[in-house]
Amino acid sequence: MPDSSPNHPLAVEARSRRRNEFLAFLVLAFGIWPLVAVGALGGYGFLVWMFQIVFGPPGPPAH
Repeated sequence: MPDSSPNHPLAVEARSRRRNEFLAFLVLAFGIWPLVAVGALGGYGFLVWMFQIVFGPPGPPAH
């Protein structure tokens, strides 16, 4: 029967893996994905801005 004490190597490994996964989640959730979102939104805004500089603003054509 395996030993289920907290000092058992498998228990320590599981705890370490859980901590690593939680830290990876925090880095993704509060670090990388917000930067990706801001970059994507900023890139889209830049494309719209450049399109309007080249082709003019939206709306009916000027007479």
